[in-house]
Amino acid sequence: MLLLARWRYWMVSLQPHAIHCICDAACPGMKSQATRAEREPATTITTMHHLVTGVAGFIGFHTAQALLARGDSVVGVDNLNDYYDPALKRARLALLQRSAGFRFEQFDLADRERTARLFAAERFPRVIHLAAQAGVRYSLTNPHAYIDANVVAFTNILEGCRQNQVEHLTYASSSSVYGLNTAMPFSVHHNVDHPVSLYAATKKANELMAHCYSHLYRLPTTGLRFFTVYGPWGRPDMALFLFTKAILSGQPLTVFNHGKMRRDFTYIDDIVQGVVRTSDRIAAPDPQWNPAKPDPGTSSAPYRLYNIGNHSPVELTHFIACIEQALGRKAVLNLQPMQPGDVPATAADVADLTRDTGFTPATPIETGIARFIAWYRDYYQQ
Repeated sequence: MLLLARWRYWMVSLQPHAIHCICDAACPGMKSQATRAEREPATTITTMHHLVTGVAGFIGFHTAQALLARGDSVVGVDNLNDYYDPALKRARLALLQRSAGFRFEQFDLADRERTARLFAAERFPRVIHLAAQAGVRYSLTNPHAYIDANVVAFTNILEGCRQNQVEHLTYASSSSVYGLNTAMPFSVHHNVDHPVSLYAATKKANELMAHCYSHLYRLPTTGLRFFTVYGPWGRPDMALFLFTKAILSGQPLTVFNHGKMRRDFTYIDDIVQGVVRTSDRIAAPDPQWNPAKPDPGTSSAPYRLYNIGNHSPVELTHFIACIEQALGRKAVLNLQPMQPGDVPATAADVADLTRDTGFTPATPIETGIARFIAWYRDYYQQ
C-alpha cells in the first residue's frame, strides 16, 4: 500500500496573472440582455472563487493546484468512482487539502438537487468543469456511464451556472470529437459531425448544449478540446502509464495499429496553462460571425472553442523509444490491429488559443516523459 509521504514529489507552479471580475451582474435568464463581459469593463483583482469539478482527476488536480498557488480559492467536486484506482485520486486530494483555500465535496454531479444546492450556496464567479467519464474504449462496453456523467451531469452544471449568474463556464471537450476528419491539423473551425465513439459523441453534445445556453441565456462558455494529455499523476489507463508499468515489470506492450499511430501528446503543465488562461478570459460574441457561413468555433453568442495540443504530433514508436530511454530498459512489443473507436492520428491547430491567450503549448515529449518517469519511480518506489 502506498504511503502518503510519497506526495513530496511534483508540485505544479504557474506564474500568477490577472484575473478579471465583472461587476453589476445582468440577469442571464433573458436573451435580450448582454453578458456582463459584453457590457462592463473588466477590473483586475488578485483572487477568485472557483468550482473545479473532477478535482481528484488528473487535469482537475493540476488545475486546482495552479489556482491555489496563485491565491484563488477552490471548491472541488468529485465522485471518486472506481474507473481507475481511487487510491491515486485520494492521494491527489490529500495534496490539495493542505491548502487553506481548498474545500472538497464528494458527490455525483448527476445528482440534480445536490448540484443545485452547491451552486446556490457558493455563487461561484467561475466554473471549470473537468469531471467526465473518460476513455474511448471503455465507452464501447459501458455506454450508460457516459450518458450519466457526460450528458446528465453537464446539464446540471449548465443549469447551476444559469440560475446563479456564473460569469464564465470553462469545460473539457476532447480531440476525440474530430472523429472521421482527416484534414490536419484539426481546427475548431472544422465541422465535427462524424464521431467514432460514444465518448466523442457526448463531448460534441457538450459543445452543442453549451452553445444553447450561451445563445438563450447569454452564459459565456468556453470548451477546450484536449489532445492526449500526459505527465506526473496521470491516469493509469493512458498509454504512458501502461507502457511504463509494462516495461518495468517485463511485460509486452500492447501497441495498436501495429504502431502506426501519431498523437499530439500534450504535457499537463501546458494543458493547465491553457485551462487557466481561457477561464480568465471570459468568452464574448464574435462580431464577425456570419450565420450564412457559420463558423463552428465561435458564435454570435458568448461562446468559444479552443484546441489545447502540442501542435507537434509524435510517432508512437518514438514515444515508446523515449520511455525506454528514460527507464533504461527495452520494451517488448505486442503489435495489434486498430481498436474500434480509435483514430490513427491527431494534430492540433492552436492558432486561436495563441491569439487569444498569448500561450502556445511547447513542452518537448522527451522532457515531459522524463518528468513522468521520475514521478512514477518516486510514487511507486520503483
